[in-house]
Amino acid sequence: MKNLLPGARALPHWPDPPRDPSLPENEVHIWRLPLIAPETRIRALRETLDEQELRRADRFRFSQHRRHFIVARGGLRVLLGRYLQRPPEQIDFEYNQYGKPFLKDTDIGHCEQKMPDHAGTGDSGTGAIEFNLSHSGEIALYAFSLNRRVGIDIEWAGRKINDSEQIITRFFSPREVEVLSGLPAHLDKTVFLACWTRKEAYIKALGKGLSLPLDQFEIIPTSRKALLTNHRMEFNRELPILNDISVSTTDDSRAACWTIRTFTPDADYMATIVAEGRKWETRYWRWKWDV
Repeated sequence: MKNLLPGARALPHWPDPPRDPSLPENEVHIWRLPLIAPETRIRALRETLDEQELRRADRFRFSQHRRHFIVARGGLRVLLGRYLQRPPEQIDFEYNQYGKPFLKDTDIGHCEQKMPDHAGTGDSGTGAIEFNLSHSGEIALYAFSLNRRVGIDIEWAGRKINDSEQIITRFFSPREVEVLSGLPAHLDKTVFLACWTRKEAYIKALGKGLSLPLDQFEIIPTSRKALLTNHRMEFNRELPILNDISVSTTDDSRAACWTIRTFTPDADYMATIVAEGRKWETRYWRWKWDV
C-alpha cells in the first residue's frame, strides 16, 4: 500500500484507557475513537444527543456523514461522562459566540465545572475541563485538559486537496509562504498537512473560529531547513511528534505560552494538539466500541 505521508511515522500503539481516568492540571489527554461503529451503537449514541445536536445530524445529506457526526458527538459525551462520572445524556453544553461548546456550570463527580473566563461569561471558577474534538476519514480525536485551553485537529491524507499551493498562498503568512515554497515534492503533502493541522488546532483552542484570519499567525520554523528537520519524527514516550513549536501571533497576548505538537495518530493521518503552557505531559488512549 502506498504511503500517503512520506517521512511520517505513525503511533505504533494506543493503549487501552483506565477505568476511571483522572485529569491533573499538568496533563493533556488525547483519545482516539473509531467513527465506524455497529448500528446498535450508533442508535444508542443518538439517544444521548440533545435537540440541537439532533438537528445538526439530520441536516447532513449523506448518511455516512450523519453517522460519523453522531458517533463523534456521542463519543464526546461518553468520554466527558467518564471524567465527570455522569451519564452521557446528562452532559449539558452551551456555546460561545463563535459556536465553540463548553460545559454548563455544574458540580459533579470529582471536578467542579465552570465556564472559563475566556469564553466570555466572566465566571472565574476553578477546575474547568477544556475539551476539543476533530474527525477525518474514519478517526475522531479528542483533547481534554484542566484549566488550560486546548485544540486538536486531524486530517486524512487520502482526502483530495485540489491546490495546496493556492491554499498556502491564501491562508498562510508571507513568511510562511516563502518557507513552504520549493519543498521536495515527496514531502509536499506531509508538510502541508502538518502545517494546516497546526493552523486549525490553534484557532480551535482560541475558540474564536475564523474571526482570527489564518494568515495573522505563524506556526512553522523560521527556515526551510529547520522545517524539514522538524519533520524527522522523534518519539516522546512512544508518541511520534514534531519538535514543539511556540506560536507567533499579533492577535493574542498570551500566544507565547502556547505549545504545538504535531503527530501521526495512524498511517495516512496527520494531527496537531495545541495547549496553553509549556510544562504539560501528553497521555493518550484508544476507545473501542462494544458490539
